[in-house]
Amino acid sequence: MKTRNKLRRLIASLTVSAVALSGSVLLAPMSKAADVELTMYSWRVEDKAFYEDVIKSFTASNPGIKITFQSFPSADYQTILMSAMAAGKGPDIVHVRAYGSLDQLVVPGYLSPLSATDVKGINKYPADALNSQRGFSDKRLFGVPFAYQSLGIFYNLEYLRKAGIQLPPRTYPELIEQLKKIKAAGLQGLANGGSTHIEQMWGTIAPMFYGGTEFYNDVVAGKKTFTDPAFVKSLEAVQELFPYMPANATAVNYDASRALFFSGKAAFFMGGIFELGYFRTQNPKLKFDFMATPPMTKGGKQFVSTWADGGFGINAKTKARPEALKFLNYLASKNFGQPFVETVAQITAVPGVPIRDRQLRKAISSINKWGTPYIMLVGFRYKNPTGSALLQTGLPNMLNGTKTARQVADDVNKGVGTWFGPFA
Repeated sequence: MKTRNKLRRLIASLTVSAVALSGSVLLAPMSKAADVELTMYSWRVEDKAFYEDVIKSFTASNPGIKITFQSFPSADYQTILMSAMAAGKGPDIVHVRAYGSLDQLVVPGYLSPLSATDVKGINKYPADALNSQRGFSDKRLFGVPFAYQSLGIFYNLEYLRKAGIQLPPRTYPELIEQLKKIKAAGLQGLANGGSTHIEQMWGTIAPMFYGGTEFYNDVVAGKKTFTDPAFVKSLEAVQELFPYMPANATAVNYDASRALFFSGKAAFFMGGIFELGYFRTQNPKLKFDFMATPPMTKGGKQFVSTWADGGFGINAKTKARPEALKFLNYLASKNFGQPFVETVAQITAVPGVPIRDRQLRKAISSINKWGTPYIMLVGFRYKNPTGSALLQTGLPNMLNGTKTARQVADDVNKGVGTWFGPFA
């Protein structure tokens, strides 16, 4: 009997302990799942605050994902990115450039290919934009396009009026006459320097001389080369502009050229519409406008160098591809495209985003009317030496008098010919 009572007390004690234990387990707070941490690399140093705001908006509805945005100087970005990817330490989300610069990441397998099931609505993007995010040999898609760009001429009408000029030029010869008049008045015509960024200045006017898309198609098909007289003439046109560039032009770098314009100390700046937001931020009081390069004659043919400018990709070695894809889908949506237009003042590649900015609309109109592929970027940056690198060396040499336009054209042709079959 005593044994039975002891057994009952033991069972009761164990039962109470078990209930207490189970209660403590049920009442204990569940441990929070650890955040998935992603990194994103970009060359858009000037847009750092914007991308950090984009990330905040994304993480507000995706609280389990943490993203760190890191930006690097544009000129150093590709080298930094390639080194990091080669070391296996690259970012999860990669702000990639287009065409040849993208292919540098595709060939070694650094990027994860994307499909229509990965990114919602990607098939609605225009073919030209999607092609900018495909490899040279591997034609799969590796990035979500993010912007369109065009080259043109920024002008400061108030500065022009100091030289007695009331309206921007309507033809290219009139542009030259205005530059002469500005120089005669002791004022600065062109803000553009002659360092490596002079390729942009060349690209702004060059199609007017070599003939735009028809010449581009002939060169890509191997029917013409860069020794063609029309191409040589486009180089000589840069030489003609040299007297209206800043003093010691070949020593004036990109940032100094931009500063000369946004500080209100030059009449014209030849470059990309992507400068629009930058100029506005640097000097909100500056009154300026943007125009396509004027035709040779009133009502004549015009050509505007255009391209799809980069995209967003995923590191092939990321350990968080599902989370990275979530962010890529966000970057492919109007939730990104609309503020991109309104804050950064660039032309988004996201389909269906309304653009109300007057100067952006002018750029879009000129792209639609007169767009032609920016030849060295779209067609000849896939292997080394790139057409761009050859021009970035050759044009300053031409301005310094150590090369003629014909010699620069020969150098470009020979350099590209080392890897471009039709020229070989």
